[in-house]
Amino acid sequence: MVLAAVFTCAACGLVYELALVALGSYLVGDSVTQASIVLSVMVFAMGIGSLLAKPLQKHAAAAFAIVEGVLALVGGLSVLALYAAFSWLDIYVPALVAVAFAVGALIGAEIPLLMTLLQRIRRQDAGSAVADLFAADYVGALIGGLAFPFVLLPTFGHIKGALLVGAVNAVAGVAVVLWLFRRRLGRLARVGIGLGMVAVLAVLGTTYALADRIEVTARQALFEDPIALSKDTPYQEIVITRKVTLAGTTDMRLFLNGDLQFSSADEYRYHESLVHPLMSGPHGNVLILGGGDGLALREVLRYPDVRSATLIELDPEMLHLARTYKPLVALNHRSFEDPRAHAVNADAFTWLRGQSRRYDAIIVDMPDPDDVPTAKLYSVEFYGLVKRVLAPGGRMVVQSGSPYFAPKSFWSIEKSIAAAGLATTPYHVDVPSFGDWGFTLASPDAKPPALALSPDVPPLRFLDSSVLQAASVFPKDRRSRDVGVNTLVHPRLVQYEGQEWKDS
Repeated sequence: MVLAAVFTCAACGLVYELALVALGSYLVGDSVTQASIVLSVMVFAMGIGSLLAKPLQKHAAAAFAIVEGVLALVGGLSVLALYAAFSWLDIYVPALVAVAFAVGALIGAEIPLLMTLLQRIRRQDAGSAVADLFAADYVGALIGGLAFPFVLLPTFGHIKGALLVGAVNAVAGVAVVLWLFRRRLGRLARVGIGLGMVAVLAVLGTTYALADRIEVTARQALFEDPIALSKDTPYQEIVITRKVTLAGTTDMRLFLNGDLQFSSADEYRYHESLVHPLMSGPHGNVLILGGGDGLALREVLRYPDVRSATLIELDPEMLHLARTYKPLVALNHRSFEDPRAHAVNADAFTWLRGQSRRYDAIIVDMPDPDDVPTAKLYSVEFYGLVKRVLAPGGRMVVQSGSPYFAPKSFWSIEKSIAAAGLATTPYHVDVPSFGDWGFTLASPDAKPPALALSPDVPPLRFLDSSVLQAASVFPKDRRSRDVGVNTLVHPRLVQYEGQEWKDS
């Protein structure tokens, strides 16, 4: 029973760690930094917790029950507390360090106390006791590590998942003490530990019941407009806001992990600029990487000579919303219902590696590369894979961020595309919701592709030949920078993005 408690508590402990890392990636981006902070602080704190537990070994049973009760409370509430700190107090990183230290110290205190309890049940040499203890601990960590992304997160969500694990932690840690070591505890200690466990479960249960309301309130504090829809998926946090102006117009905005993806008030500027310069070249077979909202697909399908348009989107929930959420369906003109459209749920990098089909036009419409998983979709290696599936005479366009707010990032993307053996033509336009926003048109030919519109271009609201001609001119203070290329081994974009947007 003690080893079963070790197994369960280890699983819970790893879930707390992964939940803190995942939350940081959602809220702040830069998953490497977030993981480094959480893991290094927690491992350090585990050592401190082990030392602090030494005097408690005289009362190992009661001490272990108290440690597990406090750990269940702190770990279970950790995600909600950090979300509140990010939403209302803007002290996320200090709060993360404090929570990671507290959880780590409590986890560290478990081992010496458990070792003492094992020796009280059955005397054995230290090596055998350590082997039993760590075998249960490591196998439990495996189960917790797999349960978090595959069961807890998709089924219960981030906040409720942590609260549920806290409740399991409390029962596993405290109940085993009350059952196995009840005769070694005084009456007062038994009553106190029992009431403590009930109190912990009551707090966690009440918070679980109120979690949705608290989460909505905290999330709303991050957005200017009312939230119409929010989803936590295994890949990202999706939020859609909607505001009705006094004139009766509606502004719908899509946010992924807190980053604005479009505003319905001016998204046509972005998507016309992204799609139509590319479509002046061959465009019978079009590939869209990203763009799960269906808005780039909408523009592509306006050309009657497009025979097929394949869209690769990682998150199935984004595709589901683009097909079923009525305001978004109206905005993308039911683009996914067009018989020429084909949507695939896949990671674009992995999907490209297995492709042999060639495409005339490729649109790379990915979120900004503010973390390592996204930065790989802006790497030299990724553009090399794209080049491999370009048909002869084909072209690619990449959304490249803001040359005004993030010039190093913008020119690093352009240089990374060029390093993959593609000739590039960077350009930029004004999108009021984003500011000055840039794109890179690229071709495997030796000569950079010309910025132009197709003779059969459909009627556009923003873009024309004059605007496009001006789009290729960059002011002196925003022209090409001496920056490095972005690769899988050296994801420089994460550093550039984090610093530039922070400074802006």
